[in-house]
Amino acid sequence: MEKRIRKSEMSQEIMILGKRIEKIIKQKGFKTREVAHDADMDVENLRKYIKGKQEMKISTMLKIVKALQIKVADLFEEIDIKL
Repeated sequence: MEKRIRKSEMSQEIMILGKRIEKIIKQKGFKTREVAHDADMDVENLRKYIKGKQEMKISTMLKIVKALQIKVADLFEEIDIKL
């Protein structure tokens, strides 16, 4: 089976969001698999979000926020989005 290739690169904001999730996981002393379990998702998908290789739905983001025991605003704290 051939590996799928993205038509376009992920935006910088998606990459930063993934790094922010990873940072919060480390700050709280959680394990990625524990967060994935608590968010009712596959650990590999969570890793893809963390690495910025896959965009997530809002519902998925809310599950991750709940599993991280944070507010939605905390997730975007260090993200500067310019319109």
